[in-house]
Amino acid sequence: MRDQALFDKIDLHLIRVLHTVLTERSVSRAAIRLGMHQPAVSSALKRLRDLSGDPLLVRSGAGMLPTDAALRMVEPAASILRAAEGLFSDARGFDPRTGTRTFRVAASDYLDPLFLPRLVSRIKTEAPLCPVEILPLSADAHYHAHLAQGEADVVIGNWPQPPGELHLGRLFGDEVVCLVSREHPAVRRGWTPEEWLAAEHIAPTPTHPGARGVIDAHLDGQGLARNITVRCAHFSLIPSMVAGSLLVLTTGRQFCERFAERLPLVVLPSPVEFPRLLYYQLWHARSHHSAAGMWLRECIRSVASSLRKE
Repeated sequence: MRDQALFDKIDLHLIRVLHTVLTERSVSRAAIRLGMHQPAVSSALKRLRDLSGDPLLVRSGAGMLPTDAALRMVEPAASILRAAEGLFSDARGFDPRTGTRTFRVAASDYLDPLFLPRLVSRIKTEAPLCPVEILPLSADAHYHAHLAQGEADVVIGNWPQPPGELHLGRLFGDEVVCLVSREHPAVRRGWTPEEWLAAEHIAPTPTHPGARGVIDAHLDGQGLARNITVRCAHFSLIPSMVAGSLLVLTTGRQFCERFAERLPLVVLPSPVEFPRLLYYQLWHARSHHSAAGMWLRECIRSVASSLRKE
């Protein structure tokens, strides 16, 4: 109870006085910097001394020096003030040049392979003080939980039926095609829908238990099923696996064409008709009106748009 009673006596203004007095090492200079009368600063310093049980500042010659205990308080006090400054500032606005909040983006690597590198470059160029965390969409975690719990600001994907309670922003649509090795028989003779279904397919590991990707969800709706013989959690490694085998990868043209430019791969039309893939970003209501969140979502939209124009 004593700790709680002590905590209740500390307010943010008192922390600001503490930090200013210790960094200025002068009550009079601290008063000028704080825009306060010197007696008020002296009174606040007395309260701080009573709370800490330490003199905090002691005279040394013509000046004042912080005690050892006071020196240990400088950085924690600065940290508290920085956190308090950011507590409500995001609601008022976000300046990328000076902002320090952390951006967390959850995304698989099945987007255009240039997307995430360019997004990080854009954020670090325009908001250089903001840390960035790129989070995977793993098989043991649901993207909705990431957003609801504040563990991610945005999730980027192309699920066929995103939860209706999440906000959605469209990024781009893409044609479904097949990526195969140059040695695949379909390159020479083509294939029927039946041959395509019977071929050996490689597919990404589901993002969470029971999840179905857009390809298999569409096939299931048609009463069809393809022959998936390999699953891989690392989507960006799949093209190399396809290049050295007779596996078939079915996904968006934009992703496939990036790899066909540098690996012995061929992009083929799918013999089974699919609707266009829709890639989008999802975010939770908790961050819908966040100035920093809106800035991040605009960055994502802009980078995605620029890639479509290449």
